Amino acid sequence: MSQERPTADRHVPVLLERCVELLAPALAGPDAVLVDLTLGMGGHTEALLGRFEGLRVVGLDRDRQAIALASERLAPFGERFTPVHAVYDEVLEVVQDVVGRPVQGVLGDLGVSSLQLDEAERGFSYAKDAPLDMRMDASDGPTAADVVNGYSQDELVRILRQYGEERFAPRIARTIVSRRAARPLTRTGELVDIVRASIPAAARATGGNPAKRTFQALRIEVNRELEVLERTVPAALESLAVGGRIVVMAYQSLEDRIVKRALARGATSSAPAGLPVEPETHRPYLELLTRGAEQASEAELAANPRSASVRLRAAARVRPTPDHLRQHTPRWAA
Repeated sequence: MSQERPTADRHVPVLLERCVELLAPALAGPDAVLVDLTLGMGGHTEALLGRFEGLRVVGLDRDRQAIALASERLAPFGERFTPVHAVYDEVLEVVQDVVGRPVQGVLGDLGVSSLQLDEAERGFSYAKDAPLDMRMDASDGPTAADVVNGYSQDELVRILRQYGEERFAPRIARTIVSRRAARPLTRTGELVDIVRASIPAAARATGGNPAKRTFQALRIEVNRELEVLERTVPAALESLAVGGRIVVMAYQSLEDRIVKRALARGATSSAPAGLPVEPETHRPYLELLTRGAEQASEAELAANPRSASVRLRAAARVRPTPDHLRQHTPRWAA
């Protein structure tokens, strides 16, 4: 594990001031608790703990290396910070066990972290040759090498199309299957070469590194990111107290679509069309705080190039979830 630079110098939190602004009304009161669904290296949590003196943060991450680095960085805050090694779809169980009551804030900064991109040996970056790993929890589960060497050609086409939106998926999958017949693929550099060889030169001329979509697709498959996120947003909303706020930053359209759909569901009446009066139990339980998805400003982009693809959405809980819409029932509502 490389620790050449202090953790704070290795990570610039995306849209930090906007996150603080959106969460502030819910966090300014006494005994407020926020759950950071994606702790990473702790940049957002450090800023929030520094701004709100009464705030406590519970930070989740599936990456043990991130937990260790963030815990060191946030040690000055003492018991106001609690790290938990968990995947973020476990948020409701964590809140019930660690906090014991609904929380005032939830923050999610989705996708691959700066730590994972910068640590070459993790295999997330197409810019550095490394083992084909891509696991966010490096201690558990199949690797990207297991996927590229073990999946059928049809399965590879499916994930490249579905998760990478890669229009040359059949060519790339065919080349992977041909190359691995000689020997298993073990390095990210080999995969980059395969992608380059599979995509026509004209298509490679624009849009950045042509391997970007393939690496995104494999990372999502390895870590089950979209299916985990589908479970996470409803569970996070059930963790939120009335008056609490949720802010989620997504970095690709598939993630953003899941967040958008979940928040829109809560902000829309569930009453059948045509009723003369909207029943109380069918009123929206969320209020959207952003108009659509917010993107990074020019100033943010200049300061932090990794904010280029961010899409931020936020909502406030205005009342409890109606029983007929609950996907999760927390202990305090049972």
